[in-house]
Amino acid sequence: MGMSVTISAADEHDAEQILKLQYLCFQSEAELYGDYRIEPLVQTLEELRAELAAGCVLVARLGEEVVGTVRGRVDAEGTAQIGRLCVHPRLQGHGLGGRLLAAVESHLADAFGPKRYHLVTGSRSEGNLRLYRRLGYTPVGTERDRRVTLVALAKDAAEYAASA
Repeated sequence: MGMSVTISAADEHDAEQILKLQYLCFQSEAELYGDYRIEPLVQTLEELRAELAAGCVLVARLGEEVVGTVRGRVDAEGTAQIGRLCVHPRLQGHGLGGRLLAAVESHLADAFGPKRYHLVTGSRSEGNLRLYRRLGYTPVGTERDRRVTLVALAKDAAEYAASA
């Protein structure tokens, strides 16, 4: 390709590219569960713009193209909620998902000092589960969202600090 992928904070100009990427990336999840009304596929541009204004949204860029994204926020209890991690299908399997996750953890640690990190993924999403376990997340429970069983995973912020 000749260019390297960079990770930075997203801004309002990235909203449409993020939404298109999210829609592309979550098609396989929707197919896996037989549910094309999962949250990432029904989110509106206005809802995404509100997230951009209120939280931490990072993007991975290859030149001007957004090829990955992740979001995070810290709740009142000090838990960093991480979500919507996605990487363009043509770049999956090259470590970009791990880089994005590490970047959002680092950003949230520096800005908010969370006590722990928390994320969810579909129970049938083996690739996601492998990635999160490899990066120190352990299952802490399950949740039900429409027709999808989600696995909740967490890791203590002290574990992140030791690995950083």
